[in-house]
Amino acid sequence: MKTINVILSGGVGSRLWPLSRKSRPKQYLPIFEGETLFQKTAKRNLAFSDEVLVVGNKENYLLSRKDLKRSGISAYREVIEACPRNTAAAITFAALVSEPEDILLVTPSDQLIEEGEAYEMAVNRGLELAKQGFIVTFGLRPTRPETGYGYIEAFGEDVKAFREKPDKITAQSFLDQGNFYWNSGIFCFQAGVFLDELAKFEPNVYLRSFMAKKEMKEHMLPEELSLEIPSISVDYAVMERTEKIKVVPSSFHWSDMGSFESIYDYLIETGHPTDDFGNMVIGSELHTEFTGLSNTILIHTEDAILVLQKENAQEVKQIYERLV
Repeated sequence: MKTINVILSGGVGSRLWPLSRKSRPKQYLPIFEGETLFQKTAKRNLAFSDEVLVVGNKENYLLSRKDLKRSGISAYREVIEACPRNTAAAITFAALVSEPEDILLVTPSDQLIEEGEAYEMAVNRGLELAKQGFIVTFGLRPTRPETGYGYIEAFGEDVKAFREKPDKITAQSFLDQGNFYWNSGIFCFQAGVFLDELAKFEPNVYLRSFMAKKEMKEHMLPEELSLEIPSISVDYAVMERTEKIKVVPSSFHWSDMGSFESIYDYLIETGHPTDDFGNMVIGSELHTEFTGLSNTILIHTEDAILVLQKENAQEVKQIYERLV
């Protein structure tokens, strides 16, 4: 039995346009103290893992390789997806190329997590539960009524329900009740246990993924067979349906860095300048003035400029979808 850090790296970061593009998704932006989120993820979990396995896609696997090299990590395995099929398929591929008793610590590559005792305690508890045959998710204690995250309703380590992204009033009620946690998207389980549950609830995902994996050559999955795999999230496929689910209530500092609001808060903490009204410029050294505006973010790249109110950060995805 070994522990494998499965790094998921297939997202495009559509809510961070124009910084994040299809050619360089948000996990590869070197704006986090000179490192990328991908690098931070890989380095953070070395202490808990015997092996690193990256599940990416044909558009970004070379970026992953560069980041791993910069991080001094040369021993790793890859699964390269021919087309995006969501998280259920990505995790299934990782389980299929592992031994049934191997423990997979599944971590997205685009999250900012503060290392330390709280993170170490949570991961070690998750590994312990995984060894007992449970499928483990990690829930973060909410610090605000966030509408951009899914929630987990729990009683201790027992999961009562998964909740979709709420509106502001519902999010506040979750916060007030005290037994709701942000769904981190981090998981831990034995490969064989996950595959057994997937085959029970989503046999077509399991079978189609298995057939595609059989034809994998030089880490690359075949496109024709991959397109036959249903594109669904792992939450829907397994987590919300299995009776083997457990949650580890966690208190480490976590952000999915999925919006400019998150980026803004991070940059404030690291000393990035704002004016007296909280207005911020990202990506330009040009002198910029804001009049009659507060908490406004101006993002400048070589070929695009975005101006938005911090509280409207979730709407950037609509711009991205209109442009692609």
